[in-house]
Amino acid sequence: MSGQPLDMPDATADPVVDALLRASRALVAISVRSLSAVNADVTLPQFRSLVVLATSGPQTVSALADRLAVHASTMTRMCNRLVARALVVRAPSAVDRREVVIALTAMGTTVVENVMAARRKELDEVMRRMGADDRLAAVNALNKFAQAAGEGPKPSNTQSSGTRAVRQILEE
Repeated sequence: MSGQPLDMPDATADPVVDALLRASRALVAISVRSLSAVNADVTLPQFRSLVVLATSGPQTVSALADRLAVHASTMTRMCNRLVARALVVRAPSAVDRREVVIALTAMGTTVVENVMAARRKELDEVMRRMGADDRLAAVNALNKFAQAAGEGPKPSNTQSSGTRAVRQILEE
């Protein structure tokens, strides 16, 4: 260490960071509730693995570990537990028969779909408690935040389609 103080922002002085932290706690709580309502045996990190497989298709253990920013040995143990629960299977790669990939089973797909449906339902309930202008502002702000964080579609697609979709819903 250089001996100089760390440049730590004062979170209490930044209302944007405070708001994001509160929203993050609420979103994590919704995620945990939706997961435990569907399958109390699957942990949040295991569910993240299932979602990556659902959205990106079969992956090698090392690719899955890279996507989730965990060590390959951690991912191997997690996959072992998911295989034991019949949520994923190990299968030869369609591209290279020497490789083994992890793929969702029908049961794993059902878990992901049911958890996401429960999460969407609760998020919808929260959003309906907000006024129309606040919902539109939330869509725009969250799309910009997700893009800045490296998630989701490009801002030109996101804002215009997201804004149109929200306006259409609000007009109904």
